Amino acid sequence: MRRWRLCGLMAASVMAVGTAAAAAELEVSLYLGAQSANSSDVESPGLGEQSVDWEGRSGDMAPYYGVRATWWQNERWGWGFEVNHAKAYADEPEDYGFERLEFSDGLNFVTANVFRRWQQPGKRITPYVGAGLGFAMPHVDITPDGGKHTFGYQVTGPVVQLVAGASYALDDRWSLFGEYKGTWSSHDVDLDSGGNLETDLVTNAINVGISRRF
Repeated sequence: MRRWRLCGLMAASVMAVGTAAAAAELEVSLYLGAQSANSSDVESPGLGEQSVDWEGRSGDMAPYYGVRATWWQNERWGWGFEVNHAKAYADEPEDYGFERLEFSDGLNFVTANVFRRWQQPGKRITPYVGAGLGFAMPHVDITPDGGKHTFGYQVTGPVVQLVAGASYALDDRWSLFGEYKGTWSSHDVDLDSGGNLETDLVTNAINVGISRRF
């Protein structure tokens, strides 16, 4: 129940952003990237706490990607929301007592964001930074050795992201951008075989993408 309340609260926040910012400059961005996942401590039933090495495998299907909508209120500040399809695979799941241990159809971060940009008159390059707060809705794919297969989407906990990059204007509407994006997410996963798996994940990504202003 706690998770669904969190999901509902974030959905209401996104709707509020869209309503309040309808008159501002809208920028829609799409990106791909190379993403990694740091090692983390994983606690699970019967196996206790152990350190797990994770891989991002950005190019495996479905690949790492993201979509972002930002309403710029003025020349400096903007706010909006984002969906990011990041991924994490345990490098050798059998070493940790699992047949499968992955979030391969996405960690799926949903965030509300604030951005600060530095526009320079007469120049095409615009540096920016941003931060976001939201929730993780991963597609869980976990099978303990000899246990049941947990397979499906769950809302597992909060996520925080930080972004720094720069855009290059092609014309008045289109621009290219490159950025660093780091995320921290907390996951409390319900297992079909009983109990919960808990871990905090840190991902790092270099993104490249294209934006369209409206």
